[in-house]
Amino acid sequence: MLDSIHHVAIICSNYARSKAFYTQVLGLTIIAETYREHRDSYKLDLALPDGSQIELFSFPNPPKRVNNPEAQGLRHLAFRVDSVQTMAEQLQAQGINVEPIRVDELTGKTFTFFNDPDGLPLELYEK
Repeated sequence: MLDSIHHVAIICSNYARSKAFYTQVLGLTIIAETYREHRDSYKLDLALPDGSQIELFSFPNPPKRVNNPEAQGLRHLAFRVDSVQTMAEQLQAQGINVEPIRVDELTGKTFTFFNDPDGLPLELYEK
């Protein structure tokens, strides 16, 4: 039986820029950072407060992500937050473009989207 999501893996185009975004802007905690010489690749394990993780990978010359029109596959990564408004303001204060806050017509919860440095769509969803 499935219990929860353990991790989500993300391949970035610029490791230093993405590492700074996920640790300094989003405030995720570094669990481990590994350089794999035979692959010329970094793997950065990041923790969220609930124990779930993001694995940030770098590879030489990864192909660009297809996103418009929306392609088959993973659509976006959503983070649960206490206050979408507060988190959106914190991101905007750091120069991150955040879409207008909307209300989910099915749940009545507020949400919004923003992008990581590679354009990966990220969502804030209120508890």
